[in-house]
Amino acid sequence: MDIKSVTSKKIYTLNQCWRLFAIAFGFLLFGVFGFVVLSIFWFSLLRLAIWNKNDRITVAQYSISICFKIFIGIIKSLGIIQYQFDGLEKLKQDKNCLIVANHPSLLDVVLLVSVMPRCDCLVKGALLNNVFISRIIKTAGYILNAESEKILPQCQQILSNNGRILIFPEGTRTVPDQPMKLQRGAANIALRCHADIRLIHIQCDPPFLIKQQKWYDIPIKKTSFNVTIGEKISIDDFVEPNTTVAARKLTRYLTSVLIKAENS
Repeated sequence: MDIKSVTSKKIYTLNQCWRLFAIAFGFLLFGVFGFVVLSIFWFSLLRLAIWNKNDRITVAQYSISICFKIFIGIIKSLGIIQYQFDGLEKLKQDKNCLIVANHPSLLDVVLLVSVMPRCDCLVKGALLNNVFISRIIKTAGYILNAESEKILPQCQQILSNNGRILIFPEGTRTVPDQPMKLQRGAANIALRCHADIRLIHIQCDPPFLIKQQKWYDIPIKKTSFNVTIGEKISIDDFVEPNTTVAARKLTRYLTSVLIKAENS
């Protein structure tokens, strides 16, 4: 991905101007409805009305999925992006597994959660600094990567209840023009919780909302997201006595598969 090709055109075409206005409107709508209405009003109501924590988390995650589905539907109808899922039916089979994906764009989590009404996410602890997002994270029961001592017990509990966990093992969005580098966190969780992995590859062309790119750097043409749901990886194929070595091998394998998909 070459970010210079996205930002080098200084004079926007009429279509780019429309998409610039549309994405500003979309983010405004998303911020007002998603963070204010959902976080302050709806999730506060859930805390009052549903005392059972597991039931509250289920409703919260369904609510987030619906909001994300509406949001991407709106920005698609406005002509900002187009997207397609290949192999979406595979996700319906997935229980007690990790959903592992590459992370080219800010919209990756929105796209994936929109088609997974019940899914836990591993999120950055720094997001708790935002008062609206922190309420969403806590009510939805998402896992914080900053609380390292709690990650494995939480993951084990979720997976043992036939849950699934979405992880972006790069830790952040892909850095343009840099080789993909996966951290070993996802592999360690899979091995220690003995969970299979569903690998997902996301292609974003032309680049949009990528690392080091401003939201107003609108591509010359509409961005297309192709989300390919890959085959499930059996954790039994990677288990060995030395978990550290196993995690290293599994991470290398995941990296090679994602790079191969990127270059195909």
